[in-house]
Amino acid sequence: MQLISTDLYLSINTSSDLTFKRIFRFWVPLSATWLMMSVEGPFLSAIIARMLNPEFNLAAYGVAFSFAMIIEAPVILLMTASTALVKDLHTFKKLRNFTYALNTIATGLMLILNIPSIFYFITINLVNLPVEVAKLTHTALILLIPWPGAIGYRRFYQGILIRNNLTKRVAYGTVVRLLCMSLTALFLHFLTNAEGVVVGAGALAAGVTSEAIASKIMALGVIKRIKSGEIKSTEPVNLTYRGIFKFYYPLALTSIITLGVQPMVTFFMGQSRMALESLAVLPVLTSFIFIFRSIGLSFQEVGIALMGKNKEGYYPLRNFAFMLGMIVIFVLGIIAFTPLSDIWFHNISGLSIQLTDFARLPLKIMVIMPGLSVLLSFQTAVLVESHHTKPITFSTITEFSGIILTMFIAIKYFNTIGVVAATLGFIIGRIGANSYLFPPYFRALEISKKN
Repeated sequence: MQLISTDLYLSINTSSDLTFKRIFRFWVPLSATWLMMSVEGPFLSAIIARMLNPEFNLAAYGVAFSFAMIIEAPVILLMTASTALVKDLHTFKKLRNFTYALNTIATGLMLILNIPSIFYFITINLVNLPVEVAKLTHTALILLIPWPGAIGYRRFYQGILIRNNLTKRVAYGTVVRLLCMSLTALFLHFLTNAEGVVVGAGALAAGVTSEAIASKIMALGVIKRIKSGEIKSTEPVNLTYRGIFKFYYPLALTSIITLGVQPMVTFFMGQSRMALESLAVLPVLTSFIFIFRSIGLSFQEVGIALMGKNKEGYYPLRNFAFMLGMIVIFVLGIIAFTPLSDIWFHNISGLSIQLTDFARLPLKIMVIMPGLSVLLSFQTAVLVESHHTKPITFSTITEFSGIILTMFIAIKYFNTIGVVAATLGFIIGRIGANSYLFPPYFRALEISKKN
């Protein structure tokens, strides 16, 4: 495929030529990427659950993955940064060096966490894990040392692919990841005597490393054109490391704060009425909702890449986002308010009849969440493309506060069932985040109109 200048590409695709069909073709591979990634966790958990000592190994796998996700948090949004900032050779080199530095710090934190005295102090003395689970978790975390660096590396190059209208290659990278992950898991399961947690962590590490390598290989053609000057910005770009940090640190804080929600939700549900049932149902519920939310999450990079430097693509993107939001709410609503929900929770997810009944109301409460996710992604895209990222962090703080406050009031003063309080908190918190972003979102649009 012949690539053209990024700014020229954007000017073509964010004018009157930016049709629903063009947006759809750009968005579908990214949406498929998120959907494929949503399969990864259930697949590995299903394998571990069928091996020896499943309780210990599933617990250790979950704890190790949580640690890895927390350390990964600062690099998660490098794809967003790369999509927004890499416009020529100068910006490519600056953000590449920034990425390498961030990856080095994240990998260093993983190495420090794996020091036995530090690891066992945290997991046994602070978290109070059983010794057997802590030992298995340590083994898994050693295998996951490459995880944060590989995530940052591949997301940097995926952003470049997205910026240059090569979203299909992002999806191809995810296919490589899933294939490598699956083959590694099956090999370790059937041909070795490895513990279940080793199967899970080893497969994750192999999958994400293969995806990082594949992303770099698929981006080589674009990088060659960037280095030759074929892809360049039409305007002078004086991107500095200080400018990158100012742009990026609110995004990194957003990820860190977001990852802090789950432990707090778990804590409050543990203090609630019907705590055990709530803790059992919530992971199944949220993983199902994530399938629909992923459609909105994938739209963020679409908005950034196709918006245009003067927001020429705003109206077609806005209309597409509205249509997308309505569709995902409608489809989830059909499932939530009909017997289809019983098929998912009981027949597919394996919940008992009692827990399936228990899950119905929380699912109905969460029906609008995918639509709110589409809205948040579009608001974020407008602000990121305007290089105005600080409000994104404060919107996340607003959402976090809304979730915690809602759960506290619902459980303490209304004796609400834990999972119902949690889902109400998720909705109220997200509405708060969307509402907080509207003023800076409209200001960014006004500024672009004046320019």
